Amino acid sequence: MIVTSAVRHAAAGTAAVLFVLPVPAATASPVTSVVPVTSAASAVSGLPGASAASDASGASRREPTQPVRHHVDPARLDRKGTQVQPLPGAPSVPSLSALSWVVADASSGEVLAARNAHRKLPPASTLKALFALTALPHHEPSEQHTVADSELTGIGDGSSLVGVKEGYTYKVSDLWNGVFLSSGNDAVHVLAAMNGGWESMSRQMQDKARSLGAMDTHVVSPDGYDAPGQVSSAYDLAVFGRAGLQDPEFTRYCSTRYADFPAGSWSYGIANTNRLLTGENGVARYPGLLGIKNGYTSNAGNTLISAARRGDRTLVVSVMNPQGGGGLAVYEEARELLDWGFEAVEQVQPVGSLLPAHTKAAAGADSRAVSVPREGAAAKAAGKAMAVGKAEAAAKAEAVGKAEAVGKAEAVGKAEAAGNAPRGGAEAAAVPGKDSAAGAAPSGASVGLPLALVGSACAAALALWARRRRSVDRVS
Repeated sequence: MIVTSAVRHAAAGTAAVLFVLPVPAATASPVTSVVPVTSAASAVSGLPGASAASDASGASRREPTQPVRHHVDPARLDRKGTQVQPLPGAPSVPSLSALSWVVADASSGEVLAARNAHRKLPPASTLKALFALTALPHHEPSEQHTVADSELTGIGDGSSLVGVKEGYTYKVSDLWNGVFLSSGNDAVHVLAAMNGGWESMSRQMQDKARSLGAMDTHVVSPDGYDAPGQVSSAYDLAVFGRAGLQDPEFTRYCSTRYADFPAGSWSYGIANTNRLLTGENGVARYPGLLGIKNGYTSNAGNTLISAARRGDRTLVVSVMNPQGGGGLAVYEEARELLDWGFEAVEQVQPVGSLLPAHTKAAAGADSRAVSVPREGAAAKAAGKAMAVGKAEAAAKAEAVGKAEAVGKAEAVGKAEAAGNAPRGGAEAAAVPGKDSAAGAAPSGASVGLPLALVGSACAAALALWARRRRSVDRVS
């Protein structure tokens, strides 16, 4: 009975104090500075032109439409003949004499059109693109190398040469200029010797091709010289070209038109043999051309990998062995493909992808789905900013949710202890914008104050009970 009476007095004192105290809202104070997120697009309001996306009333902005995803038959590029999926109004694909060709978007890897894409043919010196992808990362451009006589043995008769001499010392960058500009097989032999030797280089190139998803290529001679069994395809060459554009060093070498090649105490000029790049010998220079690699052998005919940029779009084309038009036909047919690709890029559906199978599988549940970007550079930048904004907004929302939950739990707990449980009022105090005075209460101080008063109330109630108990004892 004594304990019960003491507890009753303590509860009564506590309830009296709680009834006159406001529900603490300190935990809700961070909420007042957070505006409810109605659209992740608000994260990019600082970008140029972003304000135009909202109306005068400040309504939430709509998020950009996701890139269209088309179902692409994975076996379509295995078919013979020209493969293209034009939309209404698309320009006609040019009629070319090349045995095979591919035109693709270099950024996304989407194949816009192709003819006999996987037909295996001799690649000639376009195989040097794969050689560069394999060997470039192993040596710094400024590294110097003195050429040994053994490194220049085995060069095929009639090979194109840049003029590397045994006993001379060259920078690695000089040797790569010899590979890309003069298509020098002598420079290839020296660089191959620096990277494990001829046979080892062939195996490394084969492995690199497979890692890129180029399954048609069989490497026998790293310089592209005709050799039994050495083949590639227009598809694989386009893969090599696209991969090269992602390497700044590769891009710098393949787009160089002229350079000086050292010859001991003096040097001589060399010009890139890709005529679309230099605009020489009867071929007009193609605007925005990034180069890459051309080739020729008597067995392979003329072959070419080219890439060009127009605005925010970069295309890569490969052309193998034109059957008419002479030695310049490979350049003119590549020109036609580039012109068609830039005109048709928004008016055709892709017929395939240059991405490796494992990359396509990781991009979506259906590895045959290829995304078609429909946005410009500014929209892409805004999309990235939106993604960041979404992440930040989600983090803020999570923090706000936790703060509201804590505030509600404390308010309800105190109300239930008083025996009144005013849940509606407790919840309202934790909602942003409902009570600005409560929202502005400093955190920490308003939490400690009620606890101290509750403790004081309990102590006062116990003291009152003890005093009355002593009075009763004296009377009795």
